Amino acid sequence: MAVGSSNTFDLVVLGAGTGGYSAAFRAAQLGLKVALVDADKIGGTCLHRGCIPTKALLESADFAHRVRTKGRELGVMIPGEAVIDYAAIAARKDQVVRRMWTGLKGLVGKNKVEWVAGRGRLEGPGKVRVQLQGEDGTPGAGGERVLEATDVILATGSRVKSLPGITPDGVRILTSDDVLRLVELPASMVIVGAGAVGCEFASCFHDLGVKVTLLEYLPAIVPLEDRDVSKELERSFKRRGLDVMTNARFDVGSLVVGDDGIRLTVGPEGGEAKEIAADVILVATGRAANIEDIGLETTRVTTDRGVILVDGHMRTAEPHVWAIGDIVGGLWLAHTAAHEGLTAVHTAGDRVRRPDRAGVREARAAGQGGPGSVPGDREGPDRRRLRGLRQGDRPRGDRRDAGRPPGRTARHGADRRGLAGRMAGGPAVGDRRGHPPASDPLGDRR
Repeated sequence: MAVGSSNTFDLVVLGAGTGGYSAAFRAAQLGLKVALVDADKIGGTCLHRGCIPTKALLESADFAHRVRTKGRELGVMIPGEAVIDYAAIAARKDQVVRRMWTGLKGLVGKNKVEWVAGRGRLEGPGKVRVQLQGEDGTPGAGGERVLEATDVILATGSRVKSLPGITPDGVRILTSDDVLRLVELPASMVIVGAGAVGCEFASCFHDLGVKVTLLEYLPAIVPLEDRDVSKELERSFKRRGLDVMTNARFDVGSLVVGDDGIRLTVGPEGGEAKEIAADVILVATGRAANIEDIGLETTRVTTDRGVILVDGHMRTAEPHVWAIGDIVGGLWLAHTAAHEGLTAVHTAGDRVRRPDRAGVREARAAGQGGPGSVPGDREGPDRRRLRGLRQGDRPRGDRRDAGRPPGRTARHGADRRGLAGRMAGGPAVGDRRGHPPASDPLGDRR
């Protein structure tokens, strides 16, 4: 354990999102002296601009949908029509985030982790220079602090990115960050990108009464998921009245932004293009890893196509420097980052905890000694083998009776190599009940 200077630590974690704080708390529980560095609030994207606020909105949207479509059938009578108060919905969302943030701040002290508010940057493998925030939160106004550590975990997360030629303005052209700051609903919205983020917002705002047009460049929505899930979700969206276009093509030069909204010309590949108009356009076309300006050039850490290269234990090419979460690519999910954080800490402390890599895409699995194609590959031979061994595919009738979209579950048998898989689709898969609480990565559910 580190002793002596107050700036000397066993572990410095750079980034306080789900992966970063999970790693810091576990390391402290193992008896290490730990510093957690971030210029933002603890909780990162998941808590403040991602999973948690989105699920809070989805809960309100689902309730509105059920009241509107199933209230009478379920014996709940409301005089007149239910009215959406989006200001109240947004306030509840903020309250949920604030409550969880307060809890996380308490865990910093409970686990005896030192919180360092500022922007950190590597100066070699065992040193982090932090531009401290001033008392008013001004970056760099609090001077500098140099931390030294035996090990450093990089957990700097990711940021939203737009399409070339489209610059978000936070008013008419929105990112997923911007849309969570809305205090009133637009009448209509075009969403570019039908991955998990685009589809969640499409479903949410449609249920809140917004006219939604969902555009996806690829042949299927949620293109990284099992193709059965893609088909079922698209059918569900269309039954509910969402306008969904796959293989969508448009020239960014056709996007016109005015005081009254946006217009663009779009059409399916090889088909007739038409002009569509909406109050706002939401660009949900992915994220970029935050690997710039964190001092990687002062180490032997290597990168490829915008992410840091690591092995199966989250080691980088620089001994005693680890990387976890979105900055290493693969599955850009909060609970993945948390598990990777625990893996890095336990490996650094010689308590090996290798992540379960089932479902990781081919490139990452192959780099960790896995097969070239893994369960979850939409087209790979293993996935086709599973498809041939399907044992069941049934609608979730219990959810239909409750007034929710039915969802589906499917189970696949195992072949002689023990290969097996399952899929599920429906609201319960992605709602707040399916999201691990902040305490889960630590095994602490008190």
